[in-house]
Amino acid sequence: MAVKTHTWVTLWFVLTAPVIFWDVGYCFMRPRSMLGGDLHWIWKPYEIYQNVDYVYGIKALEENDGFTNAQSFLNIVETLMNLTYVYLAHVSGWSPAPLIGFAAATMTLSKTILYWAQEYYCGFCAIGHNTISDLIIYWIIPNGLWIVIPSLIVVRLGKDLAASLHIAERAATKTASGKQK
Repeated sequence: MAVKTHTWVTLWFVLTAPVIFWDVGYCFMRPRSMLGGDLHWIWKPYEIYQNVDYVYGIKALEENDGFTNAQSFLNIVETLMNLTYVYLAHVSGWSPAPLIGFAAATMTLSKTILYWAQEYYCGFCAIGHNTISDLIIYWIIPNGLWIVIPSLIVVRLGKDLAASLHIAERAATKTASGKQK
C-alpha cells in the first residue's frame, strides 16, 4: 500500500526544521548567543525575545534553569523524527511512515502545551511582565502556531492511521473467514 502524504504536513516538517535548529543553537550556546555575547549576531532577533520570555533570558541562565535546554533537546528529537517521516514517506515509501509523523507531532504538541502550562502554574513567571500587545505579538502568536499546526497534523495523520488499521482489520477478517479472493 502506498504511503498517503499531505503536502502541507511535509512543508511544515521541512520548513520548520531550520527554525528549530536555529532556536536550539541559541539555547545551547547561551550566554554566547545572548545580547552581549560574541555569537549574538547569529541570533539577533533573540535580543527582543530574551526579554519577552525569561526562559530564554538571563534570569533562567543565571538560575541554571534546565527547562530551556531540556525542551531544546526534545526539539532536536522531534525535528529528526519529522525529517525521518519526510524521508520514509516520500523517498522510501515505507507504509508505517505516518506513525513516525504522528508521534513527532504529538511530541511537539505535548511539549508546547507543557510550556504553556508551566507559565500558567508558575503565575506567568517568565512572561507576566509583558504588555498585552507584546505578549500577543511575541509569545502567544508564535508559540500558538506550535499548538495549532501540530494539532492539525495529529488529527490528519491520526485519521490516516485509523483508516489503514480499518483496512488491515477487514483484510484480516476476510482471510480468517476464508473468503479472500
